Amino acid sequence: MDREAMIESVKAEMPERRWLHVQGVMETSVKLAKRFGVDPVRAELAAILHDVAKYWPTARMEQIIREEKLPEELLDYDKELWHAPVGAFIAERDYGVTDAEVLDAIRYHTSGRVGMTLLEKIVCLADYMEPSRDFPGVNKIRSEAEHSVEKALLTGFDGTITFLIEKGKRIFPLTVLARNDMVRQVNGG
Repeated sequence: MDREAMIESVKAEMPERRWLHVQGVMETSVKLAKRFGVDPVRAELAAILHDVAKYWPTARMEQIIREEKLPEELLDYDKELWHAPVGAFIAERDYGVTDAEVLDAIRYHTSGRVGMTLLEKIVCLADYMEPSRDFPGVNKIRSEAEHSVEKALLTGFDGTITFLIEKGKRIFPLTVLARNDMVRQVNGG
């Protein structure tokens, strides 16, 4: 599928305000990819598809998680996480994406993981800091992203974990592990 057809198809899966977010993630992913030496075409591809399943009904996402043998532990956590692994599955099945690293950038853009590649970090970070994002701490993330993907991502994970604690929500273990991995990377071991 060519880029324009993919964009039209993904755009049809979400409300206009979410499409504006996706455009911001696309723009930010390309900018970060160029800054930190990652292929901007691959970064943009992951960004286009990162929220493809975001507005799907919960039951539809749950069905895919169960039928396609995606990690069922996801079902024990906030459904805000579900669209990322479901989106990676859809990117491969419906959009023909075969690049494993692009699929992982989609799969882990909400949770992070230990051992994230630079492409994965960039898409996750772009999702945190694209221009329409407005939450306490986003400007610190943007500032840190001028020099360090890892420091910026660590700040993002810290903010997410703090938010979840304040709301009394469960924290997906992969996010804690990803945060700890960023601490290790930032502190050099």
